[in-house]
Amino acid sequence: QEEGGAALTEAELEQRVEILLSETDTLWMLDLPTAVVSTEAEEAVRVLERNKIYAEICNAKIDSEYFEEKMVQTISGAAKTKEAQCETITMAEKGTMVTSWDLDNFLNASETEPPEPEEPRAPAGKSSKSPTAAEHGQAVAVPSARASSIIIAESAVAARSHEEKECHSEAILTSANLQQDLVVMERILMENIFQPKLAVYRQIPVLIEPVVTSDTDAKDSEEEEDEEEEDEQKQEETLSDARQSPAEGGGPSLEQLWSYRCDLTRGHSVSSMAWNKVNPDLLAVGYREFVSQDQKKGLACCWSLKNPMWPERVFRCEHGVTSVDFSLASPNLLAVGTADGRVAIYDVRSRGDTALLDSSASLNKHKGPVWQLKWVEQDRGATAGDKKEKLMCISGDGRVTQWFIQQRLDCFDVLSIKRTESGKKKSPGEKERKSEAPLSQQAAGMCFDFHPEDPDIFLAGTEEGHIHCCSCSGKEQILGTYRGHKGPVYKVAWNPLSTEMFLSCSADWSILLWHRDSHSPLLTFTSGTACVHDIKWAPKSAFIFTAVNEGKVEIWDLTVSIFNPVLSCAASPEGTLSSLLFARNAECLLLGDSCGQVGVWQLHNLAVPSTQQV
Repeated sequence: QEEGGAALTEAELEQRVEILLSETDTLWMLDLPTAVVSTEAEEAVRVLERNKIYAEICNAKIDSEYFEEKMVQTISGAAKTKEAQCETITMAEKGTMVTSWDLDNFLNASETEPPEPEEPRAPAGKSSKSPTAAEHGQAVAVPSARASSIIIAESAVAARSHEEKECHSEAILTSANLQQDLVVMERILMENIFQPKLAVYRQIPVLIEPVVTSDTDAKDSEEEEDEEEEDEQKQEETLSDARQSPAEGGGPSLEQLWSYRCDLTRGHSVSSMAWNKVNPDLLAVGYREFVSQDQKKGLACCWSLKNPMWPERVFRCEHGVTSVDFSLASPNLLAVGTADGRVAIYDVRSRGDTALLDSSASLNKHKGPVWQLKWVEQDRGATAGDKKEKLMCISGDGRVTQWFIQQRLDCFDVLSIKRTESGKKKSPGEKERKSEAPLSQQAAGMCFDFHPEDPDIFLAGTEEGHIHCCSCSGKEQILGTYRGHKGPVYKVAWNPLSTEMFLSCSADWSILLWHRDSHSPLLTFTSGTACVHDIKWAPKSAFIFTAVNEGKVEIWDLTVSIFNPVLSCAASPEGTLSSLLFARNAECLLLGDSCGQVGVWQLHNLAVPSTQQV
């Protein structure tokens, strides 16, 4: 009617209207079927029949070989996630720190403020008609000014305390005393963790902490001792598995003590290692990485025996590091050669990774990888302070260079290695063709080693498989050529005790023993079908040397056998071995692999012959 309908008349209002109410359909919000049925229900007969059949099946399972009880876990229904949108709830935290001196400053500031003016009071029984402060609007002026001053003072104190806190924290973290304390704490933790291994390395007794127990805990301690004995037996079995099986009669064996590795070196290959000449606990390791024949960035790390888990110094290079060596006259200088022909000298006393001197600006820099570099003493009879030495390098561009250190790093060529013709006989026609184009291309140098007694004489191994005996002084630089390898010569090594003998290893799977006066090898050692990457003579014996190929490390003793090594074992299960080095002050062997690990292995039962005669 309000929307414009006609009003009902009186007759229509008096008319009788019938309204019929009916029940709507039932909407089931939840339906849980019952597990119990009334006996009077229509489906009671069917349920009783199913129960009877189930009981017969259960009775049939008893003592029957056709049924087997098993437990099955049903699949739970997938959970449903429902999201609801609401207004963002914003939360803010505010806090401040108040110290005792802040309170004193605030109290002193409040005492110096002028007192509030008092309102004049009328005498008793008399009324004052003078205008009050409220009538002029000044009743709230003084309290509001005081409140604002209090708020400003609190905010200033809070800001000042926050800045002082940040400056104080930063000063503590950058404090030299804190850095030194952290270094001491790190040393203590490393000593506690590696004490048994370091004791074996230094050949000192292993410290065993005494177990102190009370009488009430005697039984528990006995049980713990039994468990500890079982654990020790398991550890011994594990160590015996890690310790390579010696030959019959208690032959030589290797036991791994620890590995120099960290996240920085993972994925790199160990290319070279060198001990510091003064500090026998400081080891320099060069790392390189080759992926799809692309040269990646390299590392030169200085490891200390006091922390085998992280290097003391890390020098990052743009290209892979191929060789490292410490100076004797200045033990803090580390020479580094890289795959792009760069030679750099670092000061290990500095924590920065910037090179002290660099050959990148030199006009005579190498154009091939610096495969090996070495500091060579010029006057072996001088004292340590008066020793003079020269830095020698051999590179893939066929040059042997001597570097001099002044305001910049520069060099001059000592020798340029030329390619030589093979000794095979050729037909006359072939000789004519060769004579038309003489061989003048330089041969890539791979390695060198200086004579232990005469620093002017050195051996140079080339990529074509030849070994040249060279002289740094004199008109005739190449004194002789030794031909015996069919592949690139990776390492040459003079015998430190029998100085007329030297070893060489190559990619042709062989190790050759040479005499300086004979241009044909005296002995050939071959024990596998893998490239021999590195060789080293034992420092205390003229008969024992060690070699590493792609999969194993081999120890040869010429007094025992010239056909088979006295020990051959796989020392790098994750990668291939690439470099080796004897410890200076321990009966240990260091093995570098292609995974960036330098394992320290203890030598056991390696008999050193008493005589030095070869």
